Amino acid sequence: MASDSAPRVHDQAQETPAVIGPGYTFLSVTDKISTIVLQRHVGRRWWIGFGISFALLMVLLYSIAYLLVRGVGIWGINVPVAWGFAIVNFVWWIGIGHAGTLISAILLLLHQAWRTSINRFAEAMTLFAVACAGLFPLLHMGRPWFFYWLFPYPNTMDLWPQFRSPLVWDVFAVSTYFTVSLLFWFIGLLPDLATLRDRSPSRLGRIVYGILAMGWRGSALHWKRYEVTYLIMAGLATPLVVSVHTVVSFDFSIAALPGWHSTIFPPYFVAGAIYSGFAMVLVLAIPIRAVYGLEDFITRLHLQNSAKLLLATGLMVTYGYMIEAFMAWYSNNTYEQFTQLNRMFGPYEGIYWSLIACNCVIPQVLWLRRARGSTLILFLVACVILIGMWLERFMIVITSLHRDYLPSSWGMYSPTVWDWTTFAGSIGLFLTLLFVFIRFLPMISISEMRALLPQAAVVREEA
Repeated sequence: MASDSAPRVHDQAQETPAVIGPGYTFLSVTDKISTIVLQRHVGRRWWIGFGISFALLMVLLYSIAYLLVRGVGIWGINVPVAWGFAIVNFVWWIGIGHAGTLISAILLLLHQAWRTSINRFAEAMTLFAVACAGLFPLLHMGRPWFFYWLFPYPNTMDLWPQFRSPLVWDVFAVSTYFTVSLLFWFIGLLPDLATLRDRSPSRLGRIVYGILAMGWRGSALHWKRYEVTYLIMAGLATPLVVSVHTVVSFDFSIAALPGWHSTIFPPYFVAGAIYSGFAMVLVLAIPIRAVYGLEDFITRLHLQNSAKLLLATGLMVTYGYMIEAFMAWYSNNTYEQFTQLNRMFGPYEGIYWSLIACNCVIPQVLWLRRARGSTLILFLVACVILIGMWLERFMIVITSLHRDYLPSSWGMYSPTVWDWTTFAGSIGLFLTLLFVFIRFLPMISISEMRALLPQAAVVREEA
């Protein structure tokens, strides 16, 4: 009986995905990750990707320049749809930025070792997505050079902001989120910056990385203060995952407008943010692991766990859609019922049913283990989810505005070419920053990957 059971246990151990591939040492892990940054010649694929993203960035800069000259009238916003692509894209980008903090902070506090391979570029993704999101409210103001009016600065002309305006709340929430995320990301980089400083073949690289490493020498005192600070920053960043998108949802829920005035919006927005954020993590992780040969670091375990989180948050989003429709019926409010029916069967019905298909129906394929194990299927599903979450933002913003209480004020919204170029340009900004990050900083944490090796456990036991 014992001989029969042994092979089964061995087979099960082989089937269980590992956090890191076998056969690695401290030196080989450091070499594999640092070489990507320190190599002198950049591959052709990097240049092609960077060239495309930089071209889109130039489109963004041209669109912004034309906007500053001509005004927001070049967009499709009108009466009654005074909020258009700018607010849609703002909410979409903010949502994408949430997965980085979730992976880095919450999973760190929960002692989930599988976060290690994807937390670094997820944190960078957070910063880049927030940077893209911050552009749109400023441009939407019409006079973005007066953005500082949103801050409570002392002045003699009584230009204090209206603190009951959700735009001011967004400024405080997003700026706080960006600051904490930046500090959290930079603190995690310190040991790796010191590694690049010591291994850089050029004098300029040693100087730059040395300045950024802030005197890191890897002493016991340094590691002790690093770990304490990292945990404190994780504790500060964790509530921001909930608070930031909750504040963003207040942009809509505090308005006495059918389709917006709902108490379900805060948790509904948070679940949607994590949903789209993890989709973006997969969209980035799958090509990165293929191009740079990082299958031993970003393993099947990471992809499967991310797929399971997508499935869980997707069910939460689906529940939000169901509750929203149910409460419109159960409340017996004529205006709420009309708004819901208008979304489902009105002029924008294609948007509604497309987002239901993208966010609720298609991701159900992730129940299949074979689908979760296929990188192609995961990549396609993640892309579909990102499209669906953008359509959801479009539906929330547009359909509640274009038909309000007065039929005489009804109207339609049609985005112009400048709406599309600004949106495409923001994607270019995001990808340009991502390509620069991949080129000059380690996309995977060297120090944390070394801590996953069996040798590290032996060192800790001896210590």
